Amino acid sequence: MSDDTPDDQINDQERALFRQAMAGTRKLVQDDNIVPHHITSADDRQRQQAKRKRQAATSHLKQTHREHASHPFSSQFEPALPEGIMKYTADGANPYLTKQLRRGDFSPDLMVDLHGLTQAEAQQDLAAAVTQCIKQQGFCLNVIHGVGSGVLRQRVPGWLMQHPEVIAFHQAPLEWGGQGALLVLLKSTLLDWRDTDQA
Repeated sequence: MSDDTPDDQINDQERALFRQAMAGTRKLVQDDNIVPHHITSADDRQRQQAKRKRQAATSHLKQTHREHASHPFSSQFEPALPEGIMKYTADGANPYLTKQLRRGDFSPDLMVDLHGLTQAEAQQDLAAAVTQCIKQQGFCLNVIHGVGSGVLRQRVPGWLMQHPEVIAFHQAPLEWGGQGALLVLLKSTLLDWRDTDQA
């Protein structure tokens, strides 16, 4: 039997099979209630609220600190960056920290988005973000450099390696930007970051 078969061409055996298959079922009542598209779940609302807070914090950070931040970065410094996944551990820091960053054991206390900035602006914003994170007693910073043409993606790790407060960084997990971002750990009294195996 095809789907196009009119009711008057269905034989008695097919009707009996259909009734047998449908035994014990009842007709669904049409629900006229339509959920408006703008209503979201509690999880969606929390995600949107967190996103708005991050955007507001980033915007405030740029407005307040760009002009006043001094930075320890040299554009002449070109470190030997690792091939593949971007990661770094400062001398004297526990090498296990980069693994913890990779696994997502740390959540960022602050986020800075460097998309579309010149190198000079990016240096200022990065220095301001590190300063602000420390001032807020945070120790994990999400630095979004993007992938784009790769200029900031290549420069940001070198700048971070020069900063005296940076103890480790790793390419961010996907939920924090993946290849377009770094999770950065800063020196903090709240974090046991020293390598106890060093003599």
